[in-house]
Parts: sequence; C-alpha cells; structure tokens
Amino acid sequence: MDVAGLLDLYRRNGLRIATAESCTGGLVAASLTAIAGSSDVFERGWITYSNQAKSESLGVPPELIADKGAVSLEVAEAMAKGALRRSQADVAVSITGIAGPGGGSEEKPVGLVFIGLARKDGWSQVERCVFPGNRDAVRAHSVARALAHLATALTAR
Repeated sequence: MDVAGLLDLYRRNGLRIATAESCTGGLVAASLTAIAGSSDVFERGWITYSNQAKSESLGVPPELIADKGAVSLEVAEAMAKGALRRSQADVAVSITGIAGPGGGSEEKPVGLVFIGLARKDGWSQVERCVFPGNRDAVRAHSVARALAHLATALTAR
C-alpha cells in the first residue's frame, strides 16, 4: 500500500498516527506529511535520537535503556507506548536501530532495527529486523517496513 492509501485507510477509520523515531531521524513522519491533507491523520512525531531524549520525551525508563540498550525490543515497545501516552493518536510506530556504518557489534550488528507498534486498545508488537546495505539503505528499509506495519496494525490481533 502506498502512503496516500495508508493515510486514506486511517482517515476512513477516523484514526490518527504518532511516530517515535531514532535511527530514521523523522523519515517516517516526513513520508506521511509529504502527502497533502495528512494533517487529519498524522497527529505528531518525535525524533528521539539520544537516550536522554527517549526518556524525557517518551518516558522510556533510563534503567530500561541501561539494562537492554537503546536498540532493543523493549525500548522500541516503550517508545511506541510512550508516543501513545503523550499524544492524541490511536496508533503509534517507533523505530530504533543501528543504521551504520559504525556502532554495530557482534550481538547488535549494523542494520539491526526494532520497529514497534502500539494501539490505544492496548495491543502492541515489535519486529526485529536486520536490513542489508549502507546507512541510507538501512534507513529506507526501516521506513518502508514501518509504513507497512502501520497498514496492518488496524487489523492485527
């Protein structure tokens, strides 16, 4: 589904979206807001690149980041849930990862990305991805996957 179709799907259902992004630096929000009329669907977005920003802006516990790492399933879920708590959105998507070229390790390689989703009804999920390619490719794959997840989040159980 293209971005215009995604926005139309949310519009028809009277639902709004929030984003909480780290390694993508606002690219999901930019993709959504590039479409005229998106303001009735896109509620707000955060770029929380630093650990401090994740805690201050989204309420991610610093202890969780210290224990699991900023690039983790748990932090991605906390980011999405925090975006919901701090917005009027119905669905939130989060992205945290290692886009590269540096910063990776054996345990957490370059290309590792966690994409979180949360809905106001309490449902949430996180996908662990390892995307190939350079920094631009990892970020582009992350955005595409996040948009695809937003399309399926309305019917997920």
